[in-house]
Amino acid sequence: MPSLGADMQEGTLIEWNVKPGDRIQRGDIIGIVRTEKADIEVEVYHEGVVEQLLAKAGETLPVGAVLAVIREEGEGAPAAAPVALAITPPAVGRLRASPLARREAQQLGIDLAQIQGSGPHGEITEADVHRAAETAKKAPVEKPAAPPELRAGIRRAIAAAMARSNREIPHYYLETKIDLSLALKFLEAENQKRSVKDRILSVVLLIKAVARALRDVPELNAYWVEDQLQRKEAVHIGFAISLRDGGLVVPAIMDADRKNLDELMQALRDLITRARAGRLRSSEITDATVTITNLGDLGVETVHGVIYPPQVALVGFGRIVESPWAENGMLGIRPIVSATLAGDHRATDGHRGAQFLTTLNQHLQEPEKL
Repeated sequence: MPSLGADMQEGTLIEWNVKPGDRIQRGDIIGIVRTEKADIEVEVYHEGVVEQLLAKAGETLPVGAVLAVIREEGEGAPAAAPVALAITPPAVGRLRASPLARREAQQLGIDLAQIQGSGPHGEITEADVHRAAETAKKAPVEKPAAPPELRAGIRRAIAAAMARSNREIPHYYLETKIDLSLALKFLEAENQKRSVKDRILSVVLLIKAVARALRDVPELNAYWVEDQLQRKEAVHIGFAISLRDGGLVVPAIMDADRKNLDELMQALRDLITRARAGRLRSSEITDATVTITNLGDLGVETVHGVIYPPQVALVGFGRIVESPWAENGMLGIRPIVSATLAGDHRATDGHRGAQFLTTLNQHLQEPEKL
């Protein structure tokens, strides 16, 4: 039973999708676990054969408990395989669906409970999912609101995580103002080359600049675990997304530093859609190395955030405002954004934090290099 985050302590096994003797591949969904936030798909990262199912449907188990034993291919003895979690919509009944069909349904936002399977014994196949997706495009259905108990669970989980953060992390805060004149001119020119649906939002420039700055100041792209700093090689940027029925989630844009602006825009759009539909993947929930919160669209000019453990930093952006700006003895009006950094004083100090904000500003002054 892996941890979905700092606030998760236990989960309830809802159902198994496999039985002993079944051969599984990396990425297969073998069962569903319920947490306070949502129902979770248990995903495997090894190929092999299901040797033993140790947990029973209906059991509530603590994080760290072994759910199943998998004998990996090429090994003579069974080995407990690690599992990961991915958020899905609440499970409805016991559905017969192939792992590939479940994965496709998750990615396409299709409710398996609404599909009539054409496979053996009514099993839902990948082709069934694709047919349902085509039908959904012609007649989109509005998704129902999350039930009150799920909303309450999300709020409790957020409260627990933020209480831990305030209790355990000695925060320090820094703020700087950044002139976005060059960045917005670059963005305007780039968007003229694109159709309306493919245009890039200004927040994407901010995300990419943060990813580049983390490469320059890697101490902030890290976890604080067991009283020591653990730097992370990959840059997975968590992006705070508000949910329509209240609460928020902070899934990660994976490998943000390696994506170009178009890829980041596509990833962000996809992430927001799936987050609000309750269809996030395990790695997107657990692997963020730093978090960005952007409240500019709500009119907020300055954001002082709370670090989500075990991360050691959070970057906040406010609203872009037209403000007086003096440069080279000349006064003018420029589009200005307030960028803030919340840092963990156990991991870094104000000097390194200031270097990060300076580097962030430098990247935004050279948008063509992003």
